Amino acid sequence: MTLLDQALIEEASKKSGLIWVRGPEGPARSLWHVWHDGAVCVVGGGPLEQPLDGLGLTDGGTATVSVRSKDKGGRLVVWPARVVELAPRGERWETVVGELRSKRLNAPDFPTVAERWASECRVLRLEPAGAPVQKPGAMPDGSQAAVPAPTPATTRRRIPAGLPKLLFRRRRQHGT
Repeated sequence: MTLLDQALIEEASKKSGLIWVRGPEGPARSLWHVWHDGAVCVVGGGPLEQPLDGLGLTDGGTATVSVRSKDKGGRLVVWPARVVELAPRGERWETVVGELRSKRLNAPDFPTVAERWASECRVLRLEPAGAPVQKPGAMPDGSQAAVPAPTPATTRRRIPAGLPKLLFRRRRQHGT
């Protein structure tokens, strides 16, 4: 991997608040993360955190990370990663959790979130494991859109006939 590839992976990952991770199992999943010490770090798996189940991310395993462009939102770089699971309360774990905690300000238990993560969650480092598979100048043709996941959700039904009158009357009463 060239220095330019390393810089592209690092800068894109630092600036993007969301990445897509595809493990050996299942479809890619969007995850919030932090870039720390040469790797993407994520926390998840507990009832109050992002789900990591179904991805097949295991210590020493592999994953593929897709990073979007912050300004345009399109895919910027896709790179292979090596998964490293950090042992709870270890020195590296404490450092990474400090970084993750600073980004997880809306946690319902912010003062004690590290204890919850140690007992309920997994903290993973996704370390670059080779040259980018896709990058500017080397993107695949076509949309690369995924098939939507099956869901019990339905499309919206027709609106009731009286709803437009109700909404119009409310606007007129409020002077808008």
